[in-house]
Amino acid sequence: MPSLWPHNGPVPRSKDVPSDRSIPSGSDFLQLNAADAPAGGLSDWLARRLRLAIADGRLAVGDRLPATRTLAEELRVSRGVVTEAYQRLIEDGHAAGRGRAGTVVVAAPVAAPAPAPARTRTAAGPPPGAVFTAEPGADVFDVVRAAPARIDLSPGTPDLASFPRTAWLRAERRVLGTLAATGLGYGDPRGTPELRRAVARWLARNRGIAAGPDEVLIVNGTAQTLGLLAQVLRGRGVSEVAVEDPGSLGARQHLRYWGLRTPPVPVDADGIRVTELRDRGAPAVMVTPAHQFPTGVVLGGGRRRELMRWATDTGGLIVEDDYDAEHRYDRPPVPALRAMLPEHVCYAGSVSKLLAPTLRTGWVVAPPELHGALVDAKRFTDLGSAALPQLVLAELMETGELERRLRQVRRRHRARRDAMIRAVDTHLPGASVQGAAAGLHLTVTFDAGFADTDLAAAALAQGVKAHPLSWHCQRPGRPGLVLGYAASTVTEIEEGVAVIGKVLA
Repeated sequence: MPSLWPHNGPVPRSKDVPSDRSIPSGSDFLQLNAADAPAGGLSDWLARRLRLAIADGRLAVGDRLPATRTLAEELRVSRGVVTEAYQRLIEDGHAAGRGRAGTVVVAAPVAAPAPAPARTRTAAGPPPGAVFTAEPGADVFDVVRAAPARIDLSPGTPDLASFPRTAWLRAERRVLGTLAATGLGYGDPRGTPELRRAVARWLARNRGIAAGPDEVLIVNGTAQTLGLLAQVLRGRGVSEVAVEDPGSLGARQHLRYWGLRTPPVPVDADGIRVTELRDRGAPAVMVTPAHQFPTGVVLGGGRRRELMRWATDTGGLIVEDDYDAEHRYDRPPVPALRAMLPEHVCYAGSVSKLLAPTLRTGWVVAPPELHGALVDAKRFTDLGSAALPQLVLAELMETGELERRLRQVRRRHRARRDAMIRAVDTHLPGASVQGAAAGLHLTVTFDAGFADTDLAAAALAQGVKAHPLSWHCQRPGRPGLVLGYAASTVTEIEEGVAVIGKVLA
């Protein structure tokens, strides 16, 4: 019979088993150990340690100290030692007894004031010129988000103030009220069955995609889709994925991080130029056909047929980022490419623009030959996305709450879009506007010879944040700005565009 002891030495006799008296006299609280105290000075030692913790911030005002009985047991001292130490803190004015609430820290020891730090631009964020550089780094979006601004017209953010908190909490209570204990364990790396079913129905109703729940993979947003797909494609010998130009800087960064080249293919008023895609010879292409980022054009019917012929003729893969497909105002819906050519299209969607990016929830519907490899990549990345948000989202989808939310935000976004168009007409009369029919942003371009990164930096210096168009281009083009309107009020939009107009003048 194998030994139950996890070592190769002799099995201890009963006399080798430590007795209760040899258990160390220490506490996890502040890592206190009574063995450190001088003989006969336990209360003094404990009071000093507590004062020090309050002074250096380990114990903050409002923190509750452990119950005297609990701390005495952990330190293996008499309860009177702890009571005496607490009493000294109370007499010093650092703590107060609050009855059943226990002993609470109420004030920190007074220390000599530290010299005031020199006032520099770094304390308030980097200077605008350091934010909007011609060659954005890997952390560019972190830097932009951290840069302070009175008005933020950055693209890609929905109306976060209207997040359906009440509906979310109501759905979360229903989920937790019925969730079995086993539902809190490790789950299916593909995602919860409930959300995969809900997504399959959502895609069928809203995007015309026929896919079963077993074809859906739940991921942490489109960003993770690109990372997983890049790993799978590299493992199959693919070294590049062609991208639209202009096209999303963020998407390009993710693909490049995983070792894929991103050759640019021009975009015009009908979308990606498929003839030039053929000339590139890339085995895969990433497109945003429903609402191209950042130009806002829709992939025209003729181009769609050309793109599908390219895929069937070459065996190429189309990565369809269904960016902003839900947010349309002045045009009818367009079908997803996945609905027409499932064997060659890897479809990616998320709730980042519909609910909030912080949910980090999206989905992938891949061709059958890639699905299993993507599931494996997801499994060995994180064992699957967090289940509780998935279950709540499934509840919102299945009850129709998500579609009600979409109808509400469309009205609000349309009003803000209209306000931005009016403001551009008033304050940027020489600008050309693109992408107004759908989405959460406008792109404005200028027939001039300046660097749009300089314009964005100058606007930020006046408290208004926007993206330079050149960040999203691999080839030279007209200067411009990408202006988000969904997360700003009408007043902020009008003021922000007016500031840009003054800077430009």
